[in-house]
Amino acid sequence: MDVFDILDRLVAFPSVAGKPNDDIVGWIEAHLAGHGIKVTLLPGPEGNRSNLFATIGPADVPGYILSGHMDVVPAGEPQWSSSPFVLRPDGDRLYGRGTTDMKGFLAAALAAVPALARLRLARPIHLAFSYDEEIGCRGVPHLIARLPDLCAKPLGVIVGEPSGMRAVRGHKGKAAARVIIKGRSGHSSRPDLGLNAIHAMSEVLAAAVSEAERLTHGPFDPVFEPAYSSLQAGVIAGGQSVNIIPDSCTLDLEARAIPGVDPASLLAPVKARAEALAAGGFRIEWEPMSAYPALSLPPGAPLAGLLHALTGEAPLAAVSYGTEAGLYQGAGFDAIICGPGDIGRAHKPDEYILASELTACQRMIEALGVRCTA
Repeated sequence: MDVFDILDRLVAFPSVAGKPNDDIVGWIEAHLAGHGIKVTLLPGPEGNRSNLFATIGPADVPGYILSGHMDVVPAGEPQWSSSPFVLRPDGDRLYGRGTTDMKGFLAAALAAVPALARLRLARPIHLAFSYDEEIGCRGVPHLIARLPDLCAKPLGVIVGEPSGMRAVRGHKGKAAARVIIKGRSGHSSRPDLGLNAIHAMSEVLAAAVSEAERLTHGPFDPVFEPAYSSLQAGVIAGGQSVNIIPDSCTLDLEARAIPGVDPASLLAPVKARAEALAAGGFRIEWEPMSAYPALSLPPGAPLAGLLHALTGEAPLAAVSYGTEAGLYQGAGFDAIICGPGDIGRAHKPDEYILASELTACQRMIEALGVRCTA
């Protein structure tokens, strides 16, 4: 199977984040086993989703990890020109959910396996494919925790998120949380007998807006756009009818932090304001939704030099989106982003990748293999 056949098979699995993924994991496992590659499945605590880890070469020698996620965002938008889970070629473009984010990288890595397996690798190349990245990198921490049992400490991790095949050394960290306020319902003509959860949430929302404005004043890191950490309210919901006192209101928040700033700490003032409402009789629930740290690989790191040599271009300092690379770096491994596709095509109808990007990624991975023979 070539890279296009493999991508066709991967796109056909509707592996939406938060859903069971036995089908795509099983297919990848069988594909690798067909090339004599040892595969380890790592079930997550959810019970119906697994990470996958495979090694080509000697596992007890430091090598490189190719990291990617098998899940995709939902594809329910009506604007799709064709079925999102059927790969549709159109010239150099290949349409389908996950083509860019990021089954294209998985396909390139899997297509490179036969060439890698024929090499006498002195250093291994590992495949680390995770689940539920799209809802907060939930799967990969369980995989990272198992790495000491699976391989020698890697020299570096290449995360194949779409970057136009230009390596990237940095991204912001992220934390997201949901606050739920429970009040007391009643007829709107007697507000004195109820506890209006939406009114209470307005104080939390005001705190979030205030913090967001404060962050625009720094600290700054000029490699990012914007150059400061940020906070936003993304979703708010509550109430049943205009003449009923709303007894519940929910607010989803996210913070994105420049390196050196703990993203969860940016939400702390908002959390404190929410919890203070308990004194007025409200019940408050604070539910962390996701968190990962920033990535900041020094320009002189050997991994950055390796990717410069493999791609022919100096790595970019940073991108605005986040990845599991920060989690790998937080665990003590050098990590960098480099993969096919453009993040601007992801998470929208008619997502696509270029055939030329797929073949370029496969060539890069095979070139990495040649370097691992020395």
